[in-house]
Amino acid sequence: MAETKREIERKYESDDSGLPDLTGIGGVAAVLDKGLVELDATYYDTADQRLAAASVTLRRRTGGSDAGWHLKLPVAPGVRDEIRAPLSDTLPEELAALVRSRVREAQPVPLVRLRSARDVRHLVDADGALLAEASVDAVTAERLTGAGGTVQWTEIEVELADGGDPAFLDQVEKRLARAGVRPSASPSKLARALELTGGLRRPTAARAEPVTAGDHVLAYLRAQRDALVALDPAVRLDTPDAVHRMRVATRRARSTLRTFRTVLDRAVTEPVAAELKWLAGELGVDRDQEVLAERLIGALDGLPPALATGRIQERLTSWARARGAAAPAHLTGVLDSPRHLALLNTLDALLADPPLREAAARKPRKVLGAAVRKDLSKLTTLVERALALPPGTERDLALHEARKKAKRTRYAAEAATPARGAPARELTAAMKSLTTLLGDHQDSVMARHTLRELAAVAHAAGESAFPYGVLYGREEARAAAAEAELPKRWRKAADRFLG
Repeated sequence: MAETKREIERKYESDDSGLPDLTGIGGVAAVLDKGLVELDATYYDTADQRLAAASVTLRRRTGGSDAGWHLKLPVAPGVRDEIRAPLSDTLPEELAALVRSRVREAQPVPLVRLRSARDVRHLVDADGALLAEASVDAVTAERLTGAGGTVQWTEIEVELADGGDPAFLDQVEKRLARAGVRPSASPSKLARALELTGGLRRPTAARAEPVTAGDHVLAYLRAQRDALVALDPAVRLDTPDAVHRMRVATRRARSTLRTFRTVLDRAVTEPVAAELKWLAGELGVDRDQEVLAERLIGALDGLPPALATGRIQERLTSWARARGAAAPAHLTGVLDSPRHLALLNTLDALLADPPLREAAARKPRKVLGAAVRKDLSKLTTLVERALALPPGTERDLALHEARKKAKRTRYAAEAATPARGAPARELTAAMKSLTTLLGDHQDSVMARHTLRELAAVAHAAGESAFPYGVLYGREEARAAAAEAELPKRWRKAADRFLG
């Protein structure tokens, strides 16, 4: 069973390789000598170093208190999530799955062996509580592929104790700097080993600032592809909000392909957009269920005690659990599917060789602005049609279509913001406000549908359906309030951007 640990650490180098006295720094009352530890780690990656390019490390290590397989995923500079699995001869499937979005069909192979003699010190406060672990590592790195090669160096590492304040490391760093200790030029031992053995595949040079319309569209699309890949492990680990964020990235990518058809050839992008729609749908099944469950269970808090009986709470909770029980397995199956991996490969290929049309070479302000205005014009038609309908199912459906178009307009405005500036930012905010209102309306529609079903089941079981009716009435009132607010909110956006 894998476990996850948030790792906050900094690496340093020094000409004399020593660790200065850190007593008195940031509440350090004592520096305890914990002895020498021998560590032996083999790092794995694909032949073209896809993990290293993403600052992801995968290793099998013996020695020390945490022998086993370790996967480190970047969170922020100096911050990584380390997922650990027990020691075994082969890569555990649970870790292999977490790097699948990056390695795809390739297999991680041994890349570098690192042997470290680690001289460990514990920095503790007056009560003996651990503040950080500081160590001096004498490292021998052996390249296992290509021409091979062995290199050696010494580095200092300071890792914050679990739950510690990162500001403590700033104080330690100031003391180290006064002693001539400087931050390491390499973010990790693996990166340094690859650099010193001449085996590091340099990341693609930083891209120039977007100039053309095509540059802007591809930059936005590339950011969504990167999000899909980076969020894959978080979805598998059931990290809060990860599914929602991946779904949003999927929708943004699809909207980009559909909105900017004057920039990207529709004949090439339409099949990709269709696959993105499929992925968003798969992600949305469980996400929509989660949102609906939270809404219904939360609504119980507003019921009078006489109505919020244990039975209705039990029925709603059981319904939510039954609907959501298969969610993790379903999502894992989607992410592991050949169809999903093929989609990621297709996005890579599209970005590497984009099907640009003539307008892609033009200045972005006019081209992107025209595309956004076209989406906004279509949204106007949908909103006006919905408002002209009487309350009921047909209007509900029309408002749902308007909501989807508002999201697309919002994403188009986001993509255009670097080129269009403040007007695009303001439109993005206006569309976010509109989609929030229409989203609440749609959630009410779905909640009422579910409440009708649950009321029928309760009635058949001889229970009172009255509490469900009360909740239904409240949802109906929320929907009516959203419909009443829509004309005002829409007029504000229309007058600003269409007037």
